[in-house]
Amino acid sequence: MRLRQKVIVLAIAPLIVALCAIALFVRQQAAELAQQQRATIQHAYLASKEAELRHYVALATQSIGHLVRSGRTDPATLDEAKRILGSLSFGDDGYFFVYDTRGRNLMHPRQPELVGTEMWNWVDATGTPTIQRLIERARAGGGFHRYTWAKPSSNQQAPKLGYVVPVANWGWVMGTGIYLDDVERALAQVDAQQSRNIEETLLWIAGLAILASSAVAGAGLALNLRELRVADAKLKALAQRVVESQEEERARLSRDLHDGISQALVSVKLQLEAGIIRLAGNEEQQQAARSNLDRTVEQVKSVLGEVRRISHDLRPALLDDLGLAPALEHLASEFGEHSGTPVRFRATGAVDALPEMAGTVLFRIAQEALTNAERHAGAHSIVITLVRKQRCLTLTVMDDGAGFDADSVALHPHRGIGLRNMMERMEAIGGMLSIDSSPQGTRVVASIDLKEHA
Repeated sequence: MRLRQKVIVLAIAPLIVALCAIALFVRQQAAELAQQQRATIQHAYLASKEAELRHYVALATQSIGHLVRSGRTDPATLDEAKRILGSLSFGDDGYFFVYDTRGRNLMHPRQPELVGTEMWNWVDATGTPTIQRLIERARAGGGFHRYTWAKPSSNQQAPKLGYVVPVANWGWVMGTGIYLDDVERALAQVDAQQSRNIEETLLWIAGLAILASSAVAGAGLALNLRELRVADAKLKALAQRVVESQEEERARLSRDLHDGISQALVSVKLQLEAGIIRLAGNEEQQQAARSNLDRTVEQVKSVLGEVRRISHDLRPALLDDLGLAPALEHLASEFGEHSGTPVRFRATGAVDALPEMAGTVLFRIAQEALTNAERHAGAHSIVITLVRKQRCLTLTVMDDGAGFDADSVALHPHRGIGLRNMMERMEAIGGMLSIDSSPQGTRVVASIDLKEHA
C-alpha cells in the first residue's frame, strides 16, 4: 500500500470508528430514554387506573353502606347487597365481585357459573394464586393486585388490575378490576415508535458516515491525482535539469580542456619539438634548448595542476578518502588561495564516518555557495561551519557580501540555477535548505537527518 493510500485509510478509519462510537452511544442513550419514557407512561396509566378503581369501589361501598351499617346479617340483607353490587357496572368489561375469606365466590355477574365455587387454589396464566392474593390485600385493609383473567367481551385472557376492600361485618372481600390490554397496546405502540426513531437515527448516522467517508476518499483521490500531476511535472522538470546540468558540465569541462590543457599541451609539444632540433645544433643552440626544456617542465607542472583542479571539481578525492570535514577544509583553503577571499572552516561534533550521499550533497552545497559568493556577493570574508548534534548534521556558509533577493532570483526563469540546484539536491535526500540574505550578507543553512540515511 502506497503512502498516500495509507494516509487516506488512516483518515477514514478514525472517522468510521468515531461515527460507530457515536452511533453506539446514541443507541444506548435512546434505549435508556425509551425505557424511561415507557416507565413514565406506564406509571401515568396505572396511576389513572388506580384512581379510577378507588372511585368505583368507593361508589360500590356507598351503595351497600346502609345495609352494612344496619348490622343485619340475614340472607335477605346479604342477597340485597349482592343484587345491588351485581347491578353496578362500568363499560363493557367493568363489574364487581364478592368472595368470602376462604376463597369461595359469592357473586360474579359476568361469570355466574363461578358462584359457590371454592377458588382458593386458583392460579392465573403466570402461576400466581389469584384469589389468595386478593384476599391477602383485603385483610391488609385493601389494595391492588395485577393478574390475568378472562375478558368478558372477548373471552380471552388479558392482564387485569384488581382492587379489593374488606366488608368486615359480613366476612366479605369485595372488589372490581380494570383490564390493562389497552395499556399494553399503548405501551407497545410507544416501544415500536421508539424503535423506529432509533433505527432512523442510526440510518442517518450511517448515511453521514458513508457521505463523510466518500468525501474524504474523494478528496484524497483528488489530492492524489493532483500530487501525481505535480510530481510528474517536477519529475519532468528534474529530468530536464539533469540533462541541462550534464550539458553545462560537459561544456565547462570542454572549455577547460580546450582553453587550458589543450593549448598548454600544444605549447609543450612545440617547445619539445624545437628543443629536439636545437639539441642537434651547436653549443649555443643546445644551451637554448636546455632553457626551453626547463620552461617546458614548468608548463607541464602547470598542466598537472590544472588537471588536478578539474578532477577536484568533478569529485574531490579527499571526500572519498578522508571524509566531508577534511574535504571542506581543503575546499576553503583552495578557494581562499584562488579567489583572494579568506575562508575559515570550523567543524563541531562527530563529523566522521558520515553517509556518502549526505557528504556529497553538503560538499556540493558548499561549492555552490562559495561560487555564488565569489561571483555575485563581493564578500570580504566567508565562514563555513559543519555541526553535528546527535542525528542532525548542519552545514552553514556565511559571507559579508552585498546579499540578494532570494525569492525573486529563485523564481526568475534564467537566473537562480545554482539555488535551484542546491534545493533539488537537498529535496532528493530529504534535507532542509534555508537561505537568508540581506545587504549585510548571506547565510546558507543545509540540514540533514542522519537517521534517514543510516
